[in-house]
Amino acid sequence: MKTLGFHRIVASLALAFSLVIGTPAAMAQDAIEAAQLESVDPADAANPDAVSEGSGGYEAMAPTEGKGMPIPGGWDVQAQYSETGETAYTLHHGLIWVMAAISVFVLVLMLYTVFRFRQSANPVPSKTSHNTLIEVVWTVVPALILLVIAVPSITLIAKQYETPPKDAITIKAIGYQWYWGYAYPDNGDFEIVSNMLSAEEADARGEPHQLAVDNRMVVPAGVPIRLQVTAADVIHSFAVPSLWFKMDAVPGRLNERIFEVDEPGVYYGQCSELCGARHGYMPIAVEALPMDEYNAWVLAQGGSIKGAGDDLAVEDAESAADAAAAGDAEGVTEAAAAE
Repeated sequence: MKTLGFHRIVASLALAFSLVIGTPAAMAQDAIEAAQLESVDPADAANPDAVSEGSGGYEAMAPTEGKGMPIPGGWDVQAQYSETGETAYTLHHGLIWVMAAISVFVLVLMLYTVFRFRQSANPVPSKTSHNTLIEVVWTVVPALILLVIAVPSITLIAKQYETPPKDAITIKAIGYQWYWGYAYPDNGDFEIVSNMLSAEEADARGEPHQLAVDNRMVVPAGVPIRLQVTAADVIHSFAVPSLWFKMDAVPGRLNERIFEVDEPGVYYGQCSELCGARHGYMPIAVEALPMDEYNAWVLAQGGSIKGAGDDLAVEDAESAADAAAAGDAEGVTEAAAAE
């Protein structure tokens, strides 16, 4: 026993010595790395040669004050602009009222007990040890409340992870240290880089500080999107509060969720996973455009319209078939070729 105690003392002293020696060195190294990272301009963090920088002729949509962004003095969650977000917002407020009702009931019950069973009113205390009816009630009623809450909660979770339809437009959000990249595999597979603007640039564009970016993630409004999220280095998290969307970006893994914006506008978010020294400088700006404006933006980036070639082929086949039905020999040949 004495030998065992001696070994524990020696091990404890060795651990304490390693902490004393190692901690300052580690802190010094972290300070050096942080200083080096802080000296990096966010605009220079991305490699512009690896991706498209966007179209010079594209004019970004002006944000609407209070829409898709935090507001000074706000005490509620942001207004929602997606079907899932509206459902979650309603459930959120419903649960607040349930919690308030339960809290008031418990408070009233506690005050009644304190007053009703005070010492002056009960000089001889009751010796009751249990009550079967009360025990059944306080077990069954909370279980029923949880069951009622579980139904819309599970429905909401299932709704968030519904499989996107086959015609959904695929967009990929890629987290880097410390900026975002957005790829459009269904529109020619081009990619843009998004870096945070300085305070002066954000002011000049009328956008909120630390949320404005040089290149936004542009999406079509009112159209289902297959949003795939991944990362190139460490774990990030793609989160846009006003669209009720949050998904981790994990290196080597492709997470996917349906993503839909109800109406045109600019919606801001941030990386929501601690990812390094410049974690706080990874804003997200989603710009939702009407479908025709989105298609024009895609073409301005050098991309292509999803399904445009297929639609043209169908039109050519239908035209050739009509000509063949009219007895045009050349039309017969075109129809055969189209088939």
